[in-house]
Amino acid sequence: MTVRNLFLLPGDGIGPEAMAEVRKIITYMNAEMAGGFTTDEGLVGGCAYDAHGAAISDADMAKAMAADAVLFGAVGGPKWDDVPYEVRPEAGLLRLRKDMELFANLRPAICYPALSDASSLKPELVEGLDILIVRELTGGVYFGEPKEIIDLGNGQKRGIDTQVYDTYEIERIAGVAFELARTRGNRVCSMEKRNVMKSGVLWNQVVTATHKAKYSDVALDHMLADAGGMQLVRAPKQFDVIVTDNLFGDMLSDVAAMLTGSLGMLPSASLGSPDAKTGKRKALYEPVHGSAPDIAGKGIANPIAMIASFAMCLRYSFNLVKEADTLEKAIANVLDKGVRTGDIMADGARQVGTVEMGDTILAEFKALSA
Repeated sequence: MTVRNLFLLPGDGIGPEAMAEVRKIITYMNAEMAGGFTTDEGLVGGCAYDAHGAAISDADMAKAMAADAVLFGAVGGPKWDDVPYEVRPEAGLLRLRKDMELFANLRPAICYPALSDASSLKPELVEGLDILIVRELTGGVYFGEPKEIIDLGNGQKRGIDTQVYDTYEIERIAGVAFELARTRGNRVCSMEKRNVMKSGVLWNQVVTATHKAKYSDVALDHMLADAGGMQLVRAPKQFDVIVTDNLFGDMLSDVAAMLTGSLGMLPSASLGSPDAKTGKRKALYEPVHGSAPDIAGKGIANPIAMIASFAMCLRYSFNLVKEADTLEKAIANVLDKGVRTGDIMADGARQVGTVEMGDTILAEFKALSA
């Protein structure tokens, strides 16, 4: 039996509640589908700070590095608002991304047919929406140096953030986008700001050259990032795969997510480069939603984004494509049957809590897998 090592980092707030519903699916797959999953669990975020004085301990970081994939819940909350900046809960996620070299962030924006009315756009614009945003995650303005605030005297200060990209960083994220497009609609739109940013000029040049050299079978378009934001709201279904840098990817993926009607419904994956010997990538999977401390412990959190993140894990880390498809279909079927948590409640639907939603999806997954 293939052994698949998962490291679970439930985190803070609703993270542990959502992760508990994924554990049920893992247990079923091990018992009935020869899943071969082994799991270990650690602390990240505020709970790690309380225990270790750091947002993730060195020991748990080592476990994350050794795992085949990491499942991450959510971090943060008002309890830790006043801790030092370098050990704030979010620093744990940033360290995971940096140390694991997770340069490719995959953010799907999928509109389940049953939820098309929940979007702020007209249903016909978003029903059947299926966009994948591929965001460069370890470079750009979030990591560029210098990054500082300088005291200029006379009551004046200067804030500096530096947008920096090297050719190899652009080549590798473009390659991920083109490869994923081949498994979907075979179309990529690259977004940058080449009209005002030198890094955007280089981005455009390198993506174009990468396409010509290796991926000419994939359709490629270029679009200024601000125009891309406008088009996402105007006619989102024109896009298949969007590839963009760290800053624009951060913003555009949230815009695309809200087209679906609920930011809390969507998963994400962060991937590293393939290992030269094994071909395996380091990978972390997490729901897009936050820790939602206001509802933590009440049993009403929506676990769908966490479950869908596990489906992405099945697909991208373990090549269990059929199982991933089945789990995603189970989610869609449950929504079609009118089962809802409070955040996506609609007239005529049946409202359930976290555990019942997880149990209902698992039951549908079992039925579809039979």
